[in-house]
Amino acid sequence: MFDKLPVSSETEKILTKSLDEEITVEEANHLMNIQGSDFYPLLATADYLRQEIVGDNVTFINNCNINFTNICTVRCGFCAFGKDVDDPEAYILSDEEILAKADGAVEKGAREFTLMGGVLPDADIEYYEHLLELLKGKHPDVSIHGFSPTMINDAAILSGIDMAEACERLKSAGLDTLPGTAAEILTDRSREIICPEKVSVQEWIDAVRTAHEAGIPGSATIMYGHVETLEERVEHIDIIRRLQEETGGFTEFIPMTFMHEYSPIFLEGQRNLGATGTEDLKLYAVSRLMLRDLIPNIQVSWVKMGFRFAQVSLTAGANDLGGTLGGDELSEASGAPDGVEASIESLGNIVRNLGRNPMERNSKYTEFYPID
Repeated sequence: MFDKLPVSSETEKILTKSLDEEITVEEANHLMNIQGSDFYPLLATADYLRQEIVGDNVTFINNCNINFTNICTVRCGFCAFGKDVDDPEAYILSDEEILAKADGAVEKGAREFTLMGGVLPDADIEYYEHLLELLKGKHPDVSIHGFSPTMINDAAILSGIDMAEACERLKSAGLDTLPGTAAEILTDRSREIICPEKVSVQEWIDAVRTAHEAGIPGSATIMYGHVETLEERVEHIDIIRRLQEETGGFTEFIPMTFMHEYSPIFLEGQRNLGATGTEDLKLYAVSRLMLRDLIPNIQVSWVKMGFRFAQVSLTAGANDLGGTLGGDELSEASGAPDGVEASIESLGNIVRNLGRNPMERNSKYTEFYPID
């Protein structure tokens, strides 16, 4: 495959191996650091594996973000969305406002509500159960992709129950899948800098494992391009890989490039923030080589990258474009380059222009719907 390409011997050895098996952490670290003529063979290998594993369909979901509050007691250094309780811009949506957002999304064909928000100081399991039952009572056939490991962990503590009971209760109330958010970078060194108030690495792993054991699958994410090293990016992916080998509960892996312009750590003077374009593409490609078909779906976040670069990223091992994302105030507050809502038509055009097949999907990647 590499006979006529100007690729170094070490990179060629790793890429050749990756065609048949997962690469190691050491090999992934090598690939994260490549430059020059080694770069395109990496992308080509990841794209080849993508085609072998999931074919030429590019999937996405018609969904709507319902951010029920921007009040957050966990004020992370990367987040431009969260507000203090006494901030004049702070809000908590009423039941009527939540249902109005849901009704509008369903009128546009939404198959999923992404139910997220800040970490409220008094949000216990009963509060989250109420939100789930509110939405399921009105729209029982729409999936709910909701909350985060941090939110559920804090709610369980507030309610005096363990994570297992918390997950069982949320599932019974209507939670279908769990976003893999609050992962950020799964190394304690970086977390101490950007999100010291969130769950630790081990607490995140334990929370997600418990959710999977309770029958709540979900996504895995990585938020990169802030204070972490290239090696920590690989360490994060390896943690996700090992957890997936144990539980099989991850439906997709979502790299999210850090949008730094409005983040507190940038405004407070932290510099050298934000990944470069080649770093973005290397992360997608290395993720595919590490995860292969263990997590077959790798998602491009068009809302973080913009439509054009999201399309390019689909040539680096990814096969999913996320969702239409109506109402993503979190990304909007961070400066999403192409807005925070897309139409089925616009996502379909991006895919067709690439010579691939657009397919709408459900939350769990178990049902697919061709796009006209």
